[in-house]
Amino acid sequence: MVLRIKQWMRSLSTKEIVLSLVVIISLIVFLILTIWSNHQVAQLPDQQAARRWDQEGGSAQVSCFLAEHVEVDEYTILKFEKELEKSLTEVLSEEKQEEEGDKRLFIDAYSSQGTIEVTNGKGKLEAPAIGVGGDFFLFHPLQLISGGYFSGNDLMKDSVILDEDAAWQLFGSNDIAGKSVMIGNVPHYVVGVVKRQQGRFAESAGLDKTVVYVSNETLTEYGTSQGISVYEVAAPNPVKGFVYNCVKEKLGVAESDMVVVENSARYSLEKLIPVILDFGTRSMQNRAVQFPYWENIARGWEDVKALVLLFQFIFLLIPAGIVGGFLIYKWRNKKWTWRDAANFLVDSKDKLIIKIKGEKDKWQDF
Repeated sequence: MVLRIKQWMRSLSTKEIVLSLVVIISLIVFLILTIWSNHQVAQLPDQQAARRWDQEGGSAQVSCFLAEHVEVDEYTILKFEKELEKSLTEVLSEEKQEEEGDKRLFIDAYSSQGTIEVTNGKGKLEAPAIGVGGDFFLFHPLQLISGGYFSGNDLMKDSVILDEDAAWQLFGSNDIAGKSVMIGNVPHYVVGVVKRQQGRFAESAGLDKTVVYVSNETLTEYGTSQGISVYEVAAPNPVKGFVYNCVKEKLGVAESDMVVVENSARYSLEKLIPVILDFGTRSMQNRAVQFPYWENIARGWEDVKALVLLFQFIFLLIPAGIVGGFLIYKWRNKKWTWRDAANFLVDSKDKLIIKIKGEKDKWQDF
């Protein structure tokens, strides 16, 4: 086998060797781009809620970003939750519903953006804030340095999460879970300290400074809130686009006043092609939608994946063109006819029949 390969290599011309190397290198580069880009988007925790919620697959994560003038409150979200639960119950089979058992049918969260002032005996901090509701930290599992998360569904709305910089500024330490701060002259308790995401995209998206996480009620009452601007849900997706369409049609917001994204499918080939076609214009917003930092990071990686997809296409097109050209050349310079091919097939069939018959005779003699 090795000898045959060596003989075949010696029979190749310099041009054929160069073209073969180009094909191999192109395929290697394609493979590297594929592995690297898939790894990068798999590291975006804010885009993996459906996978964490339903490890068996079959669920979708959908995010809805609202224009600044749209007014959505907890009642609007509660109403939608009932509509979604009703729709899922109608579509899912009884067997599937029984499999869910006591598990919730879906998880969801909402959030608002604004600013808030946090003080203690050592200092004062005025910082951008995210007011959270529902299962926010299931969608956004921030990297904890100490402590833990709180739920937006807690009866008590006096919890706060600080990032590392805020913790050091106010307490001179990041191990401060359980300590109290004042927000609007009302005691709030630090339940956790988190590490901000690093990198060029994160900093450009708004994580170049401290961010404080409080309940939506705290931000509304004691800070400056822009109102609920993000709604997120992860739910069973019995048919393609089911959850996406439910959010789009049943949330009660005009389509022109929101941007709806199916996070769990946003980096697929089908979704990236429109990104390529809209390149240069997709960043132009006429709906006054202010994206939170995690969506800005995700959109940045959409652009990267779209660019990588173009290079992947090129590095597949090169070997395809070379192999196609080689086959055309061989076809045009072939030294056999269709009759030769037919005779070869007939001979091969006859030899195979003789071989099978010989094997059968051996077994009969045995």
